Amino acid sequence: MAGGPRWDRRNLLRTGAAALGGAGVGWSAATAVAATAPAPPAASGPTTVVGPPAGAQTVPALGRHQTGIATTPQAHLALVGWDLKPGAGRRDLARMMRLLSDDAARLGAGRPALADTEPDLALHPARLTVTFGFGPQVLRTLVPAQRRPVLEELPAFSRDELEEQWSQTDVVAQICCDDPVTLAHARRMLLKDARPFAEVRWIQHGFRTARGTVPEGTTSRNLMGQVDGTVNPTEADPDFAPLVWTQTSDTDPFAGGTFLVVRRIRMQLDRWDRVDRAGREGVIGRRLDTGAPLTGTDEFDAPDFSATDHLGLPVIDPASHVARARSSDPTQRFLRRAYNYTEPDPRRSTGEDSGLLFLAYAADLARQFVPVQQRLDELDRLNAWVTTVGSAVYAVPPAAPAGGYVGQTLLEGADDGVADS
Repeated sequence: MAGGPRWDRRNLLRTGAAALGGAGVGWSAATAVAATAPAPPAASGPTTVVGPPAGAQTVPALGRHQTGIATTPQAHLALVGWDLKPGAGRRDLARMMRLLSDDAARLGAGRPALADTEPDLALHPARLTVTFGFGPQVLRTLVPAQRRPVLEELPAFSRDELEEQWSQTDVVAQICCDDPVTLAHARRMLLKDARPFAEVRWIQHGFRTARGTVPEGTTSRNLMGQVDGTVNPTEADPDFAPLVWTQTSDTDPFAGGTFLVVRRIRMQLDRWDRVDRAGREGVIGRRLDTGAPLTGTDEFDAPDFSATDHLGLPVIDPASHVARARSSDPTQRFLRRAYNYTEPDPRRSTGEDSGLLFLAYAADLARQFVPVQQRLDELDRLNAWVTTVGSAVYAVPPAAPAGGYVGQTLLEGADDGVADS
């Protein structure tokens, strides 16, 4: 507005006018105050003790790991991919990440970003998390060799039909939240602060079942109606850490990091509608109602690939999705964090483009993810109804050090520090 004050967040940060906020734990201040007010007595029945409202919930910091990875998936996703502007160097990336990390920490704690023009939209964090990653080009050109994690692009898969608009970017932010308004505000803050340094290549939105719709811990479903993610490792599993987090020494700049693969999988739902229920279950190898393998009764029963029917044929088709995705090698597992997407597309007869944003985290993509994807690429009955149109990989650094920013351990060092002058 003409005559109004001008805010320059970069100057504020450089001069130390505001310190970087840490990831918040617990309720926002506003909610904590409200919680001290006495509740009206119940009309009848036993007293029920409830936790904080869903909008006030925050995600605790995870030490050396970024949030949004092992975090129970939130209902909404905004995935933002940026390309650094021509001529941008390591110093520019460091400044950008300092700003974005500050935004993420404040907003995740239910506090407005610095110079937030809509601070009221930040007061209900609803488990907001922001997770950052760097693409291979950034690692090769901006991260010194002695601090550079090894990340290679995925090999070509014959069935992929990749579209440039969904291709690899330099930086990614995975923004997840249980409230779409909070998510939109956080996305806008990050986009504004990244604008001097990078250009948006794509923004991909996704959704899962809303919290409260099904019991906590229920495996999500994709738009094909399938229970999707049954074999996902959990933090309670003894092999979770070696599957997800890079196993390096504590002095390694990437200790506590992981790697992310993003696959945009388009579904041909109009054609899937023509397949009867028995046919759909045969394609997947699982029952649609319970998610149980065709040889079992419970979702978490182990598939019996040796079982045959009265004709001597395999009960689970060896070419089914569950059979092709399964491996006897326990290292060929990874953490899935998939979201559905549906967008209007008048070019299609259905009027929309629908599918799955398949996000996978692993300590070693070449060892864990690539062999599985190669098997599916070679043979998978589901391939008749799905096509991968976008693909990218990222190195996801450890959490920001105290008072610092995400990626600082890679971009700065005692030998060649990046001062924010």
